[in-house]
Amino acid sequence: MVLQWDLIGEAERRVLADPLRLRSVRRLIGGPVPDEAFDRVAMLVRKLVDAPMGVVCLVDLDRQVLAGQVGVPDPLASIREMPLTHSFSRHVVTSGEMQVVRDVRADPRMRDNPAITEINAIAYAGAPITDPDGLIVGTLCAVDHEPRVWTPSEIALLSELAAVCSSEVCLRIARAAADEARRTAESAHHQLELLAELTESLAATMDVEEAMRRLGDIVTGRLADWCVVAVADDPGGPASVVATHRDPERAADMGRLAALADFARDDLRSMLLAVRRGGRPFRSGDGAADLRSRISDTELAEITTRAGFGASLIVPITSPVRPRALGAVLLVNHPDRQGFTAAEEWTAAEIGRRAGLAVENSRLYREQRHVAEVLQRSMLTDLPAIPGVELHARYLPAQDGAAVGGDWYDAFVQPDGSVIVAVGDVSGHDIEAAATMGQLRNLVRGDAYGRDEEPGALLSALDNTLHGLRVPASATMVLARVRKSATGYAIDFGNAGHPPPLLLLPDGSVQVWWVPPEPLLGLPPREPRSTDHRDVPAGSTLLLYTDGLVEDRDQFLDDGIDRLSAVLRTHAGRPGDELCTRLLEVAPRRSDDIALLLVRLS
Repeated sequence: MVLQWDLIGEAERRVLADPLRLRSVRRLIGGPVPDEAFDRVAMLVRKLVDAPMGVVCLVDLDRQVLAGQVGVPDPLASIREMPLTHSFSRHVVTSGEMQVVRDVRADPRMRDNPAITEINAIAYAGAPITDPDGLIVGTLCAVDHEPRVWTPSEIALLSELAAVCSSEVCLRIARAAADEARRTAESAHHQLELLAELTESLAATMDVEEAMRRLGDIVTGRLADWCVVAVADDPGGPASVVATHRDPERAADMGRLAALADFARDDLRSMLLAVRRGGRPFRSGDGAADLRSRISDTELAEITTRAGFGASLIVPITSPVRPRALGAVLLVNHPDRQGFTAAEEWTAAEIGRRAGLAVENSRLYREQRHVAEVLQRSMLTDLPAIPGVELHARYLPAQDGAAVGGDWYDAFVQPDGSVIVAVGDVSGHDIEAAATMGQLRNLVRGDAYGRDEEPGALLSALDNTLHGLRVPASATMVLARVRKSATGYAIDFGNAGHPPPLLLLPDGSVQVWWVPPEPLLGLPPREPRSTDHRDVPAGSTLLLYTDGLVEDRDQFLDDGIDRLSAVLRTHAGRPGDELCTRLLEVAPRRSDDIALLLVRLS
C-alpha cells in the first residue's frame, strides 16, 4: 500500500518529497530492528504522558518507519513500519508544526485514516523531530485509544522529548555524513588506483587482445564480478572478444562465452553494438531482465546464469581521434550484489575511454610498424646469383618499437669477378636510423665498386666521406672481399667495431675471426684501418651478422657467439635457408633488429 497522491495537495506533496528532507530520513533508517535509544524515548512518553502508545516516527516518501515504539500491536511492532496512508505524523511534516488532536475521527484530515480501526488510534499528539537544517523528518507522538484532551504540561513534555530526539537525529546524520564522505573518499581513491593501474597495464602492450585481457583481469573483482570486452576496428568487421570472471573456476565458461559472443552472433551483438552506436553508457536494473531477455542462445543463457547475471552496465570503448565507438565493455555483478553507483558508472566510462586510447595506440603502432618495415625491406639488397658462391640473408625487425632500425646486409660483384659482402648496424632503432642506413649502404657501394683497394682502405675512405659530407652516422660494419684462389678462396676483411665473422669449415669446425678492435664508422678519421687476410678451403661457409643475433643484456657476447657456433656445427649439412632459420632460433629476446648474411663457398 502506498500513499494516494491525488488525495494530497500540491504544497503537501512538495514538502513530503523534498530531496534534502528525504536524504536525512534515509540516512536514519536502519531496518526493522529495535533502536534502543528511540525505544527508550517512546517508553518515557508512555510513562510520563500516560499514553498507551509512544512512537518515534520517521516519515519517508511512501511509508512511516517506527524508529522507536512501545504499545504498538503486531505485526506493525515487528516490521517497524506502516504505509503512509496510516500515518498521522505526515500532517506534522506537511504543516510544519506540532499536531494535537482530541479525536482524530472528528478531524477532516484524519478521519479516514485506516489506523483508527486497525490499531484503535483515537487521540493523537505529535511533536516535530528536525534535522540539522531544521527540516522535519518525523515526530515523537503519543496515541490514545479514547478521545483525550492533552494538557499543556503533556504537550510541553512531548516538545522537550522531541527536542532530545532531534539532537540524536542531528548526531546520527552527522555521523552518517562523515561515514559517507569517508566511504566516498575511499571509493574515489580505489577507483583512481584502478584507473592508474589500468593505464599503466594498457600502456605496456601494443597487442589489442592482450590489452583487453589485461583490462578484464583488472576490472573483475575491483568493479564487477565479470565482464565481456569486445573491440572491432572496423564497425562491420570481426571483433576481438574477451571475457573474464573474478572466480578462476569460471575461466572455461568465460572462454566459451567469448567464443559465442562473436559479432556474427545476434545475442550479445545486440547488447554491445547498441551502446557502440549510441556512444553512451547503458545501465540495467538489479534484475538485468532487459539484457538477459535478449539472450536467445540456450548455451549462452546457461553460461551467464552460472556466472551470475545481476546488475549490469555497458560502456562504449570510444576513440579519442575518430568520432565513433570502437567496442564496448559489459560489466556484470552477481545477483546478490547491489547495482552500480553513479561513481562506478563514471569510472566505467573512463575505463572505456582509456581502452579506446589503447586500441588507437595499437592501431597507429601497427600502421607505423608496417610502413617502417616496408621501408626497411625496400632498402635491403636483392642478392645476386654468383657461380660458386651461394648467398642467403635474413632480416628480422625488433619485437618492440617501430620495427625498423639500422641493420642491413649487402653483396655485389666487382668488375674483376671478386665479391664484396657487408653487414652493418647504424646506431638507433627508428626511422632516422633506417634513413641513415640507406645513405651509408649507398656510400659503401659507391666507394667500393670498381676499386681494388683492400677492405680496410675502403673503410678509411668511407670515414672520410662521412666526415666530409657531414652524414650523421655512427655505425659498426664488417666489409669483406671474396676472391677465388688456387687453394679455394681468399677472404680479406675489415672490421669497424662489429661482432666477429664466423667460418664453418668443411670438417665441421668453426673459426671465430676475432681481430683487434677498431673505431666505429663516422668518427673523425685517425689512423688508416687495417685489413685481415684468410685463406679458406672450398666447402666453407662464412657468416656475417649484427649484434641482435648474439647480444643480450643478461648474457655475454661470447655466450651468443658460442650458441651460433654450436648451431653451425650441428646443422652444417642443411640447406642455406634452413640453416638461417636455425641460427635465428637461438637469438635472444629481440629488443634489437637482426641482419645476417650466409656465404657458402663451393
